[in-house]
Amino acid sequence: MQVHAFVLHLTRAEARRDNALTLLDECGLDAEIWPAVDGGAMSSKDLTATVGADLFEPPYPFALKTGEIGCFLSHRQIWAELQMREADAALIIEDDAAIDPDHFDDAVDLATANIGALGYIQFQTQPAKGPQHLIDSSGACRLVVPELGGLRTTAQMVSKWAAAHLLSLSEPFDRPVDTFVQSHWHTGLRPAAIYPSGISDVADSLDGSTIQSGDKPVLEKLTRELLQRPRYRSGVNRLSRASAAPAQGGLADV
Repeated sequence: MQVHAFVLHLTRAEARRDNALTLLDECGLDAEIWPAVDGGAMSSKDLTATVGADLFEPPYPFALKTGEIGCFLSHRQIWAELQMREADAALIIEDDAAIDPDHFDDAVDLATANIGALGYIQFQTQPAKGPQHLIDSSGACRLVVPELGGLRTTAQMVSKWAAAHLLSLSEPFDRPVDTFVQSHWHTGLRPAAIYPSGISDVADSLDGSTIQSGDKPVLEKLTRELLQRPRYRSGVNRLSRASAAPAQGGLADV
């Protein structure tokens, strides 16, 4: 199994450049820095052409930020690039990650051994919650397929076939990339997860998030957190339980 690593780095995020280079050096794989799409530099015409609305259940209740659009497009670029490479899978690491070699090497070995069958494996920064199937383990690292897919795209390994499948389903898109990948009732592919993975999120010690926008009005915050988000999460939980995606990973007929 040949795995190539891509370190996603937004060029204007200069405070993250040294960290991106460190990840390149420490990941232990053939690797390169991949210039992330800068959603904030896209024209309104390009942004509109990229994003749809209410493409599948549950409807995503929030307008996408330009940073979220750029992040999704960056992952789609790598999914497409993988189709033209000899590599069988890609390890995608965002430039606000840090590597702990005590667990990371075991996590990479575990993912590499299982990515051909599972398709998409998250290197999680926190353990999966709720019902889950244990697939494999290496040292302290556990590889599971949870009923409710996890969020975050700090690091993940994706196979060539899974990348092609996700690429075909995401033009256009209507939600952030981690939320899209979580939606296995739509994609037919449950994301697996490794924890501990040797990956942590160090954005706060660098320059903070490059996706989140500034403070919102209090009423908007209350509406989001008390009405829209709980309603959306309820739909995600319901659809996760009823999903036809294989409970132990792999791709369903969709």
